[in-house]
Amino acid sequence: MAKLLSCVLGPRLYKIYRERDSERAPASVPETPTAITAPHSSSWDTYYQPRALEKHADSILALASVFWSISYYSSPFAFFYLYRKGYLSLSKVVPFSHYAGTLLLLLAGVACLRGIGRWTNPQYRQFITILEATHRNQSSENKRQLANYNFDFRSWPVDFHWEEPSSRKESRGGPSRRGVALLRPEPLHRGTADTLLNRVKKLPCQITSYLVAHTLGRRMLYPGSVYLLQKALMPVLLQGQARLVEECNGRRAKLLACDGNEIDTMFVDRRGTAEPQGQKLVICCEGNAGFYEVGCVSTPLEAGYSVLGWNHPGFAGSTGVPFPQNEANAMDVVVQFAIHRLGFQPQDIIIYAWSIGGFTATWAAMSYPDVSAVILDASFDDLVPLALKVMPDSWRGLVTRTVRQHLNLNNTEQLCRYQGPVLLIRRTKDEIITTTVPEDIMSNRGNDLLLKLLQHRYPRVMAEEGLQVVRQWLEASSQLEEASIYSRWEVEEDWCLSVLRSYQAEHGPDFPWSVGEDMSADGRRQLALFLARKHLHNFEATHCTPLPAQNFQMPWHL
Repeated sequence: MAKLLSCVLGPRLYKIYRERDSERAPASVPETPTAITAPHSSSWDTYYQPRALEKHADSILALASVFWSISYYSSPFAFFYLYRKGYLSLSKVVPFSHYAGTLLLLLAGVACLRGIGRWTNPQYRQFITILEATHRNQSSENKRQLANYNFDFRSWPVDFHWEEPSSRKESRGGPSRRGVALLRPEPLHRGTADTLLNRVKKLPCQITSYLVAHTLGRRMLYPGSVYLLQKALMPVLLQGQARLVEECNGRRAKLLACDGNEIDTMFVDRRGTAEPQGQKLVICCEGNAGFYEVGCVSTPLEAGYSVLGWNHPGFAGSTGVPFPQNEANAMDVVVQFAIHRLGFQPQDIIIYAWSIGGFTATWAAMSYPDVSAVILDASFDDLVPLALKVMPDSWRGLVTRTVRQHLNLNNTEQLCRYQGPVLLIRRTKDEIITTTVPEDIMSNRGNDLLLKLLQHRYPRVMAEEGLQVVRQWLEASSQLEEASIYSRWEVEEDWCLSVLRSYQAEHGPDFPWSVGEDMSADGRRQLALFLARKHLHNFEATHCTPLPAQNFQMPWHL
């Protein structure tokens, strides 16, 4: 009877992975009260085959879930319509509640029938036995057997807690349950007295900004968090996860962040291979509709690196909502997991981000300054110009205020706090982070990210002459035009390297540098072009084209 109840309340099982012969363990688990046989590919189909009763009950419950999601998103319009028609009176609400209660009872009955169908299936009974054993005792053998199954991630046991590192338990300067530290935007009206009257005047605007950010704004910024989109992508995500587990020996883990969100991660370990880059870990930060199952993790994987992918809060197996604070909290526990559980030193960690993932990547670089390098692909400097691009001009004030207060992705500010090597990859046909049209390469916000970074690190070089020549170089739409500008100013790379190395030897590596202060205008132009070419590489593609492995290169450093 207890097993039947476990089958009724248990998670949905999607797939049983093929297990490699070298990884197979003995047939039983000594820590569990009953012998549990691990699933073998010879006797088990890799796709879980539900019985007819479970299959049809699952279909009904899935359809009900979709209808509930549609009702949730359309509820404001529905309530407005019902109110106008007079259907919200007590005499009409009471019968409706009876219908709703009857429907819930029917769905509960369907869930019980699904549990009976699972109970009659030996595959599911074996799975639920392993899951219960793992929750009781998270031994390495139990976890290894549980990793053979792909199921609803909400039932996966937590593998790593944000407070687990001993240094955080002893330190008072680490993150609290409220979250890690973020850079806060400056007040829009500096010098204005923050009196009670001013606060009251600002209250309607603040309420409006809050509502916009938590309804339309967040879903526009992170469409991957919308349930209906995830439901449509589920088969693709399951296939991508199976590829990572079966072909790349990926290991899935659940991390608990300081805000209580559970973060879904996938780790592929290449340290045992002959390739030297396997000793380096690449932490991948996905885009606003990207998932590690089908996202940018494939690029460093093909290049031979160890890889740690994770999903944004609210994406696939991760819980929560993807606001900047939650994003930073998630990135913090991911980095802590890489250092304290996976055993990588910060000097062996590379942060790689695509598109909106640049926010968490630059936050990690700012907060963990010892990481080896940062690579930003198709990223931008600030969210405000891109938000203004897609919203009406009359909403300019509301959009700016909403972004600054609730969705402030200030990539440049965070990146300028990092002292290590940085590589920016600009898509020459990018249609997402341009503020006009894809053909207008100068409206690509990656240009602004480069210029602000160079101006922070080399302010004397990026004076008027240096800034002007770098803008000319950024206007080049082909490699031939780039080379033409580079040769026109007769850039001597050996001379540039000697100048930078001698300055570093004399003044140290910390930015900003005053190099170029006593240099001629031509010298500053040469040095500015040299630095721009070292910090930014062009990739002739649109925003969503996967980056080839040969374009995944380590950033330049002296």
